[in-house]
Amino acid sequence: MTSGGVPSGADDFACRFDLGAGWVDLTLQGGSKGEATGLAGAALDAFNPLELQVGRRELLGDLIDRAVDLNSDDPIFAASYYGKDGVGLINFVVDSYSEEDEPRPSREEVQPLLVRSGPDRTVVASEPEVSYLDLPAGPAVRVQAMAKSKRMLGFGSRLNEFVKYAVFPPGIEQFIVITANWQDIQLTDELAQVTDALVATMRNVPLDANGQEIASGPVE
Repeated sequence: MTSGGVPSGADDFACRFDLGAGWVDLTLQGGSKGEATGLAGAALDAFNPLELQVGRRELLGDLIDRAVDLNSDDPIFAASYYGKDGVGLINFVVDSYSEEDEPRPSREEVQPLLVRSGPDRTVVASEPEVSYLDLPAGPAVRVQAMAKSKRMLGFGSRLNEFVKYAVFPPGIEQFIVITANWQDIQLTDELAQVTDALVATMRNVPLDANGQEIASGPVE
């Protein structure tokens, strides 16, 4: 089995990432605010209070809001990247896609969809940077661009940067779409590197019929 695939005995798979310093797993099972509050409270303990430039209550509220927002479309994984000062910088969401009775599309077919897809009131505001690469989890296409989104009530606009990956793990029918975005345009180079480093750790873990991991670590 090629690295990144799922063995034939598995009923499903889960995407796993090695979350380094600053990353907070905000994946919710049910998506409720109560669940988000519990998750945020546990995540709060990972921050050094001596380095925070925001109040703990403000940070807790931000963690809760991000968890609820990022899980609104039931992703298979959601996370955010925070600076040591407690300021949230990157939103990171992972989804899987497949079409019943249809072959999995190619990287070339999916690439233009990555550019066009996005939140409501958002348009691409720069020439996208497109690259094709081979990740440990499988072949992928990466798109990076600046986007412009309308502010509330439709007055004015806000710029943000996004990076999207479509990953095609061998041995499974789905392809994986990873979306990361941030508003601190002046930090784009640094935040793009942080995002790329996290995506490089992606691996597919096989699950049994009960959703339990069959084996830990990457599938060989």
